[in-house]
Amino acid sequence: MKILLLGATGLLGHNVVQQLINEGHTLVVPLRHHDALVPNTKDVNIIAVPDYSESIIMQVAMGCDAIINCAGVTNMSLLRREDYLAINRNLCKTLVNVMKIHGIKRLVHTSTVNTIGYGTADNPADEERNMCEPFTQSLYATSKLEGEEIVLREASMHPDWHVVVLNPGYMLGPMDSKPSSGRMLLMGFRKPLMFAPKGGKAFVDVRDVAAAAVSALVNGRNGQRYIIINSHGCLTIKELFILQAKTMRYRQRVLTLPNWVMTVAGRCGDILRSLGIRTELSTCNLQQLNVREYYDNSLAIKELYLKESSIDQSIRDFYEWRNKK
Repeated sequence: MKILLLGATGLLGHNVVQQLINEGHTLVVPLRHHDALVPNTKDVNIIAVPDYSESIIMQVAMGCDAIINCAGVTNMSLLRREDYLAINRNLCKTLVNVMKIHGIKRLVHTSTVNTIGYGTADNPADEERNMCEPFTQSLYATSKLEGEEIVLREASMHPDWHVVVLNPGYMLGPMDSKPSSGRMLLMGFRKPLMFAPKGGKAFVDVRDVAAAAVSALVNGRNGQRYIIINSHGCLTIKELFILQAKTMRYRQRVLTLPNWVMTVAGRCGDILRSLGIRTELSTCNLQQLNVREYYDNSLAIKELYLKESSIDQSIRDFYEWRNKK
């Protein structure tokens, strides 16, 4: 299959490139001039582009059989809603227009699990749960939800299409070149004392997400969302730091930050942001770190054949790749 892949230089994109190459697909990858791919690219048709405008995507998509969209703006320090919309929402409009013009019927679109309301340990959320606080206040999460709604609405109007939305959790693993999510691991690495918020994330190995994205090209159902997490990876951030210390064999004490510290830090961040100063500190962002997230991945296991790699292996492979590059 000839695949147009967007967002190829991110953590997930790099791993999707490798997965597609391993399975013998032909790749068309538009990259902005300053971007670069980490994996072996001899089997990839790289096209230098200035942006992801509709005219450019329309041109590079000619002759493709399917699209995988891993592109996303995830920077939590951005100040304006508009900073997220061009990629997280408007690119979705472009993709469905491109599909109509070129007769492409397969799209795998990557969103985030935080567009789905989190559950509890006894009642994990499935794909039907609506987004809830504090993520309804997140510029990132709400922009991703709007993108989902665009592609799912088009899927409902085209029963002959195969449009699948992936909702991955917090991805860890190799080829995190920036790094992106690996910053959380680096923040606690080999520090004798760490402070962590009381909340947690639904962690998942990025290679399992990449494999699910490639599987979704032919498996799954049109118009369906799929939660892509590790059912054993719903950890507090404190538990993640403890697991990292055990995995990487160093000693560390981890203390939980009290709520008042998070509240004060969030309000200070809000003031800085109101002055036009970019910072990831904000009441909304820190409230998210106080939430325990539990999700049900059984639909993805059943219909996309989702694998569940161990999170400790994800941590080891993150550092092994980082040390080799």
